[in-house]
Amino acid sequence: MSHSLHRCAWSETNELFIPYHDEEWGEITHDDRLLFEMINLEGAQAGLSWLTVLKKRESYREAFDNFNAEKIAKYNEIKRAELMNNAGIVRNRLKINATIENAKAFLQIQREYGSFDAYIWQFVNNTPLKHTQQKQALELSKVISKEMKKKGFRFVGPTICYAFMQAIGMIDDHEQYCFKAK
Repeated sequence: MSHSLHRCAWSETNELFIPYHDEEWGEITHDDRLLFEMINLEGAQAGLSWLTVLKKRESYREAFDNFNAEKIAKYNEIKRAELMNNAGIVRNRLKINATIENAKAFLQIQREYGSFDAYIWQFVNNTPLKHTQQKQALELSKVISKEMKKKGFRFVGPTICYAFMQAIGMIDDHEQYCFKAK
């Protein structure tokens, strides 16, 4: 990992951002488990910095059974209380409950579409948008937010959906000078 590479400016603001930017952010993602993880981590970020969530990512994976939607959908009140007492994650009752409800909605989408991947990527006809299509992507994030809310997802407002789209490569939002820009 060379620091002489030109990267998106945000990635240079903290050492933790560099591997995330270089190895993950904006990479086309079709793995349902990772897609589920990312939509929930983006939701956990609401009102916070991404750095806060990124620092807690491993704790989130441990606390939420590596984002196994089938297990999460079965969480009971005891598990919810356990999560509320877990200092390794953002202890916000609404966000914890959202992850559990999102697991149920996610499983329903898998049953309906065969995979969450098939559902989410249909919004861009399985072709990532380019940085020059940012306005279109912003409008699309509003559509995705509305549709996901109809399906039972929580903490999926347009801003969260846009960040999710960036993270999973639905839009190549790397700055033009960045070595990752396509």
